[in-house]
Amino acid sequence: VQLQASGGGLVQPGGSLRLSCAASGFALSNYYMSWLRQAPGKGQEWVASIYDDGSVAGYADSVKGRFTVARDNLKNMLYLKMDSLKPEDTAVYYCAKAPRTSVRTPGQYDYWGQGTQVTVSS
Repeated sequence: VQLQASGGGLVQPGGSLRLSCAASGFALSNYYMSWLRQAPGKGQEWVASIYDDGSVAGYADSVKGRFTVARDNLKNMLYLKMDSLKPEDTAVYYCAKAPRTSVRTPGQYDYWGQGTQVTVSS
């Protein structure tokens, strides 16, 4: 199982980024997937999750209305579109595979990507 996140970078407040996560070694279509993040000096934080059929499981209150999670099972890809970015969104973002649905606790994920850095700053 491998998860490769990409698409991070430096963006000004109010800007947008689209993160991608390429999955290999397993059929993405069979699994509930999530994005999590870790800001400097802080613990890991759940951001968003999506069910295997593409329906959204939920968003953290801090990103609700600004972030959109999506997936393309045919391409084995997971996405996170981030709009109206704020400095407090600065973090390393990870895609993660869960062993079952409804997982939101970072310690319960069984596979993580390597992370992609998002920095929101003027």
